[in-house]
Amino acid sequence: MAGSHGQQGRDPVVVLISTGIRPEEKMLIEAFRRRDIALHAVDDRQVHGTLSAWPQNVPHAEVVLARSKSHWRNVTLARWLEAHGARVVNPSRVLETCGDKAATTLALIGEGVPTLSASVAFGRESGLEAGRQLGFPLVLKPVVGSWGRLIGKANDRDALELALEHKEAVGGSPHAATYLQPFIETGGMDIRAFVVGGRCIAAIERHSTHWRTNTALGARAVGRPVDEDLAAVAEAAAAAVAGSLVAVDLFETPHGLLVNEVNGTMEFRNSVETTGVNIPGIVADHVMAMASDGLGLGLPQVS
Repeated sequence: MAGSHGQQGRDPVVVLISTGIRPEEKMLIEAFRRRDIALHAVDDRQVHGTLSAWPQNVPHAEVVLARSKSHWRNVTLARWLEAHGARVVNPSRVLETCGDKAATTLALIGEGVPTLSASVAFGRESGLEAGRQLGFPLVLKPVVGSWGRLIGKANDRDALELALEHKEAVGGSPHAATYLQPFIETGGMDIRAFVVGGRCIAAIERHSTHWRTNTALGARAVGRPVDEDLAAVAEAAAAAVAGSLVAVDLFETPHGLLVNEVNGTMEFRNSVETTGVNIPGIVADHVMAMASDGLGLGLPQVS
């Protein structure tokens, strides 16, 4: 697809909006460079303007890759750009669903995707009752959050009560609701599968001595072959949230693979070498296909 031109005789314009340039953004920029396409990188902290117009400091583009660290910024910027005709990857509705654990669980359940059960409560007493019904040990998570932050394990009612008291005292939107899941003994291993354009292209196992297996907390990534079962569940999860670029986290259980979370802004810095799959290159090809289509759809033109 290198140097491919759209219907109007020019290369499609692609913008990447992120909070600084992390390893993933560097890899994406290089992947587009290898295809002779400039990826216009924009720091979301420099974006401003009236909502009735295209945001300032963002070039007009066929496709915008939304990769802000902040869930709220990611969703808001995506909505803003969509309101003025941009194709955003992932769209705001996908980012909103994936950034909200309760919304993700409901989407997965609605499409019959095998997923870890979860409960939600909106007060201390209802949280204790939800925990009693779910059974111990259990895991508490903020409804909105990532990288394993603010996640806790409660082995009994006393531990849950203390966690709920802390949430109540701290307050704020991350603690407005209690999201509970049963603790799954995985031996310190879970699976992350990468789905691009509806196809599971790669997967890793994350191994940790701690029950939390986030690589941001030190877990070790190991490549995992994508078999038929893994591909089917991961692709079904991506379809349930309508995401074209997602990372699906799964647990391997005696009852089969269960989806834990779906990430709408996937991170892959530890997954390219471990899997041998050129994830940023595949992402770039998928985005360029979307951008080339956009040239014929009356989307915003370069000014």
